[in-house]
Amino acid sequence: MCGSGNPCWGCGRCAPSPMLLLSLLLFAAPFGLLGEETRQVSLEVIPGWLGPPQNLLHIRAVGTNSTLHYVWSSMGPPAVLLVATNTPNSFLSVNWSRLLSPEPDEGLMVLPKDSIQFSSALVFTRLFEFDSTNMSDVAAEVPGKLYPPYSLAEFYWNNITDSLDTATLSATFQGHPMHDPTKAFANGSLAFRVQAFSRSGRPVQPPRLLHTADTCQLEVALVGVSPQGNRSLFGLEVATLSQSPDCPSMQEQHSIDDEYAPAVFQLDQLLWGSLPSGFVQWRPVAFSQKQGSRESALPCQISSLHPPLAYHLPQSPIVRAFFGSQTNFCAFNLTFGASTGPGYWDQHYLSWSMLLGIGFPPMDTLSPLVLGIMAVALGTPGLMLLGGGLILLLRHKQYSEYQRIN
Repeated sequence: MCGSGNPCWGCGRCAPSPMLLLSLLLFAAPFGLLGEETRQVSLEVIPGWLGPPQNLLHIRAVGTNSTLHYVWSSMGPPAVLLVATNTPNSFLSVNWSRLLSPEPDEGLMVLPKDSIQFSSALVFTRLFEFDSTNMSDVAAEVPGKLYPPYSLAEFYWNNITDSLDTATLSATFQGHPMHDPTKAFANGSLAFRVQAFSRSGRPVQPPRLLHTADTCQLEVALVGVSPQGNRSLFGLEVATLSQSPDCPSMQEQHSIDDEYAPAVFQLDQLLWGSLPSGFVQWRPVAFSQKQGSRESALPCQISSLHPPLAYHLPQSPIVRAFFGSQTNFCAFNLTFGASTGPGYWDQHYLSWSMLLGIGFPPMDTLSPLVLGIMAVALGTPGLMLLGGGLILLLRHKQYSEYQRIN
């Protein structure tokens, strides 16, 4: 499962303590009453030179005194820049001749530079496939024999303009390998669907991560790809830019509420520094069907953050253009599914979602359903005690009165 401890994934395995129950009940109400912040959000595909599309997507979220910039690109491996400024007037500047050159430094900038309060990046580098047929230890770091991984820097991606939807503030990068000798992607693809939000809320589909106007969501979907084994598990390598020699921190949060992601009581998050800074959140669950449900839920495992010492990470032109060549990276691997139970092999489908943001991460509160159940569960015994006390009091009063004996 995702995280280093014992995550709460499944029914009845992580019963909440009375102290956790009481603290959540006391603190949920004040946070639930907080007002929501809205932003003016725009999506734009930055036009490049004549020739193949360069797929540079800019999400700009303008607030009263700040602007958030999310810059997505499939040049090289898929990557995203996260930049926060302290002015509503900051803007993205792209120098295409420099960005597409072998030395892209300063080919992409957010101006004015002195307004930048936070900046970092995520790079999605490789797609893994494991043969879990003979796996006995489901908690092992490597879940089976590893097939040759797919380098996402060597994928061909669709024209992002064709999927841009300003109504839902979304766009999809859909790709397949440039060289596919096994024809695994003949009828399949790997998709990165990006969606921004202008206010707080939850998506319709599980795991229904709580989002705010300071966040955007990424859904990764592997559809129709022919696995190389009968019970293949897939994984994703993610590299993140470190703000210091140390890697960002991983945290686990636990809850008693699983209404939005049934049987999942854990929320994992990556923090780049002390709050408020940048963060990534996800539930340790993926789905093997498009209509995500408890029956199609797959556990998610995550490795520890580590410097990528084994091999050189493929270079992302937008990360190099913004940060220069002096960058420290840390990497971690996500693996979806287990050798038993539902899996990708059911319908040749796999989806997983994460939330990227800047500022304070959204805090899950107890849902109205759970609050109602708790109110009934805690209130009924109190009413019964009160009613019983009144009955005893009235009976005592009745028998304590003087009665004449004939």
